[in-house]
Amino acid sequence: MPTIIPFIPRSASAALPGLQPAMIAPAVLRLPLLQHRISAGFPSPADDYVEKSLDLNTYLVRNKTATFFFRVIGDSMTGANINDGDMLVVDRSIEPKHRHIVLAVINNEYTVKRLHHQDGVIELHAENPAYPPIRFREHEELQVWGVVVGAVSRFAV
Repeated sequence: MPTIIPFIPRSASAALPGLQPAMIAPAVLRLPLLQHRISAGFPSPADDYVEKSLDLNTYLVRNKTATFFFRVIGDSMTGANINDGDMLVVDRSIEPKHRHIVLAVINNEYTVKRLHHQDGVIELHAENPAYPPIRFREHEELQVWGVVVGAVSRFAV
């Protein structure tokens, strides 16, 4: 039966780049959070619905010492609304479970896929039908680096 293990570099000379935890600036930027749900159909004045402020650090970062940011390259996760150029928020302190989107290490390269772990079978699935699942056979190990807890997209304007 394959196993899921946390990724621990075997040596300081590992091929993967060294990473730094997400830096949370001491000066917090709080933006207004509107209580009113936004319709995608027609405009609605929302000034009267200010609920509280939103700090993206507290919204996306649960464990700051175990949280890292990664920039996405490629289109294998577009079905999960993760697109080329997006910034992923990855938490290493969360135990990976079935259906989590994970950052895994395969052949010394990072990859983002959805974890499927059922009936002793472990696979990584892309969210784009152009990419086949990655299946792990008996006695193989899947190295999960962390669990993706969020993504930030930036639109071209």
